[in-house]
Amino acid sequence: MQIFQPMIFKQINFFKYHGAGNDFIMLDNRSQQYSALTSKEISFLCNRHFAIGADGLIMIENSDHGDFYMRYFNSDGAEGTMCGNGGRCAVLFAHNLKLFDKSTTFFAVDGEHKADLLSDGQIRLKMSDSSLPEAVNEKMYKINTGSPHLVVFVENVENYNVKKIGRKLRYDTQIYPEGTNVNFCQIVDNKIKIRTYERGVEDETLACGTGSVASSIVSYFLGLIKQNKNILLETKGGQLAVSFDMSDKVYDIFLTGPAKKVFEGKIV
Repeated sequence: MQIFQPMIFKQINFFKYHGAGNDFIMLDNRSQQYSALTSKEISFLCNRHFAIGADGLIMIENSDHGDFYMRYFNSDGAEGTMCGNGGRCAVLFAHNLKLFDKSTTFFAVDGEHKADLLSDGQIRLKMSDSSLPEAVNEKMYKINTGSPHLVVFVENVENYNVKKIGRKLRYDTQIYPEGTNVNFCQIVDNKIKIRTYERGVEDETLACGTGSVASSIVSYFLGLIKQNKNILLETKGGQLAVSFDMSDKVYDIFLTGPAKKVFEGKIV
């Protein structure tokens, strides 16, 4: 496979952040200097062997109604749907750019979000409302939590072939015509052990925010988890927590977890 070599880069000032191991290239695009980047160039920047490397790329842009607008791209270069771990990283990045102090309101492709920087360094992010889960079969449920997700319950998630089976389900157009993210879950001691195959990355990631929200909702909906507040999820990249309320829909959904700046640099 030929690796695309970008030709129009003049200089890119980038920042690298991660949320529970889900890593992102962050660009300050408030002056629109990076708006001309193509999907091939974004994919190149996310390549772990020939460029910076990341699960996705996020641009912080101006917003008429909030502190900023979060624009998210998958590592394949395509503009994506909402990303929960990326959202927390965007919040920390915007805070470091001095766009707000302790709390923020921002917008993404799925609408308005609010977030708070907590005293322990965690970030609490309000997600979009969701409809109730829909059964595919007795072990698989689908739900959209800002991005489409399939939640699959397995007996031994640590030894499960996430990449092979996840890729097969990701492209099952009978489940989701546009493709889906796939979460494999195991309930242990009232916690959720989770591994996720992400579309757009086309591989397993160390954590998935919207996937953790989806898995928490489905687990509670089925009675596998007893509480709907502070549901703990163990990902390969760290621990996340999800809270929500449920009636004829799911609302007041909050995703809490870490975000960290790793490094910054320039491509010239």
